[in-house]
Order: sequence, then C-alpha cells, then structure tokens
Amino acid sequence: MSAPASGRSPQGAPPPKLELTGSRQFTAWLAEQSLSLGFTTYQAGKFFLIGLQKDGRLSVFERTFERCMGLCATGNSLFLSSLYQLWRFENILEPGQLSGDFDALYVPQMSYITGDLDIHDVAMTTTDYTLSTKLLGERVCKPGIVFVNTLFGCLATPSETHSFRPIWHPPFLSKLAAEDRCHLNGLALKDGQPAYVTAVSQSDVADGWRDRRSHSGCVIDVGSNEIIATGLSMPHSPRWYRDKLWLLNSGTGEFGQIDLATGRFEPVAFCPGYLRGLAFAGDFAIVGLSQSRGNKTFSELPLEDRLQAKQATPRCGLSVIDLRSGDVVHSLRIEGVVEELYDVVVLPQVRRPQAIGTRSDEIRRVLSVAAE
Repeated sequence: MSAPASGRSPQGAPPPKLELTGSRQFTAWLAEQSLSLGFTTYQAGKFFLIGLQKDGRLSVFERTFERCMGLCATGNSLFLSSLYQLWRFENILEPGQLSGDFDALYVPQMSYITGDLDIHDVAMTTTDYTLSTKLLGERVCKPGIVFVNTLFGCLATPSETHSFRPIWHPPFLSKLAAEDRCHLNGLALKDGQPAYVTAVSQSDVADGWRDRRSHSGCVIDVGSNEIIATGLSMPHSPRWYRDKLWLLNSGTGEFGQIDLATGRFEPVAFCPGYLRGLAFAGDFAIVGLSQSRGNKTFSELPLEDRLQAKQATPRCGLSVIDLRSGDVVHSLRIEGVVEELYDVVVLPQVRRPQAIGTRSDEIRRVLSVAAE
C-alpha cells in the first residue's frame, strides 16, 4: 500500500517526487497495535506522521522543519530538534475528539533558540538526578528535557538565558569545545534519567571521529563515566527496553543489544541500510533505514561489504522487527527526495495524527483555551 505525502509546494512549482509504500500487512499492524509513528529526515527537512485513514489506508502527513532530527514523544507532548531550535508540540485534542479526520493535533507551543548545536537525540527525564564529571563537577538536575549536544560533545538541558546548560560529557574529552570531537549522538534513559550514550569514537580533537568511523564506536555509562562497550561501527539510538540495552550498530546495518556483563554487541537483525532511529511497541522494534550510497560519511564502512555479500541495495524507510524471532515482519519503504532518516517515535493510542506548521496561516487559526 502506497501513499503520497500531504504537504504544500511553492506556488506554481511541481511537487517533488515522494512515495511511501507499506508492506502488505503494515497498515493492519498499525491498527492491531493501536499506534501511529513519527519520524524525521534532516536531509529533506521534513517531519512525518504516519497513521491510518478511515478506510484503513495509509495516512501520511508532513511538515517542514529545517534539519529536523531528534524526536521525543511523552504523554501529549512531542519534542523536535531543528537547525537552531528545540520545539515543544502539544496534542490539543481530548480523547475521542477529532479535528476533521485526525484524532491528534500537535500544535507548536514553544521553542528554545539554541543555535546550531547539531542536536541529535532528545529525551524527557522524569526524576531528579545528579551527574558528575571532571570538567563540570557535580550537576543536580530536575525532571525535564535533555538532549545530545553533538557539537560540544555533551548532554545538555535548555537554558532560559543561554544556548544550553551542559550537564555531562564523556570522560575522554579534555574540554567542551564547538568541535564535534567524538560525535556523541545517542541517549538512553533508564528509570527516568540519563543512563547510556553512544559516540562514534573516543577522539579528543576537532572532527577526530571522522577518521575513526569504522570500528571505534563506544557506549558510555553516564552514571559511572565508564566505557562499557567498544569496537562498534558508528552506533546510534541506544534505548533501554525490557531490562536490556538496545542500539543500532549503524556501520554494519545491525540492530541488537549490548551484553552488559561482557560489553559485547549481540546482533538481532540485519537491515539493508544505514540505521538510525529506534522505538519499541510491545514485542516489536521500529528501526529507521537510510540509503548509504553517495554520502561520504557513510562510505568505507562494513555495511558496504554486507550489502554486496547479500546482493542488496540500501533502502530508506522503516523496518518493524519481531523481538521474539529477529525477523523483519513489516516495513515502510520511502522513495524519492527523502533518502536519509534520523529518528522515529511511537504515538500510542493515536490512529491518525497531524501537526500544525509555522509557515502557513493555519497556526493563526488554531486556538485553544486552558481549563482553570
């Protein structure tokens, strides 16, 4: 089942080609799981919401946010990072309420102007926590949004007066500098607080990670400042789920988990693409795939040999993996102008979501009144 993306093109300009095709049972799976999906593509500057129309066909809704990357969905809130802002959206519809045929309407309520920090993963902490590092000392943090500040190689929270407030950094960094030294990119929460991060290397010089992309990736325990896994290939999207640490070994095209006792990466499934973006629903993992060819960052990685050995072409889209078998049971294939994805989130109990953008008159006409 395929669907064109809904959206607007400049007046008089032909819409760019974009086609999203679900596998035979993809829409049935969305209905069975009572969920919809959101994902970002910084390459095309689009935020997509995937759900179901009344007749069961695929619903595809998109909005434009320049270099949008990290996504976090919690309750009625949705957070999105873009080129120089961190946005908060709120679903303003009550349970059972509709806006046209949509049962969720995400409206931008505020944004922090962060500057171009190259924000990657975004998460919402739910408990008080304390972090300690050599450069920052002890930082006491309250529940709220935390993000991976890739440019400075640290975890950070928004600031009311500055671009960000750093709260943690990897132990091998000798200073916080706007140099993207190790390409810190992923964040996993455990028990409502930051627990694990991924980095492409342990380099401590400007852009040093680019020379060590193939086998120098690592996982760091945020609480202990210990490096618990090494030898990974451009790891991304660590997530703590069902008492296990999962991640994407992007440079090999593998989804799997880290054995915390040994630090070994245990593959569960291979997907034909460069993997980024990971979310879970019940017994399933949803993984984002990007095409790897033509991008220098993705070249000269083990993924190239794996694809050639399997006689596979890299794809862009989503794969749904059954955690019980490791099989890819459903997929959403994306063809056209979108070639790379970054993050994916699950929106439980939402059938057909939409979002209000900031570049049209709609934002002027969507009004809501807070209850006293």
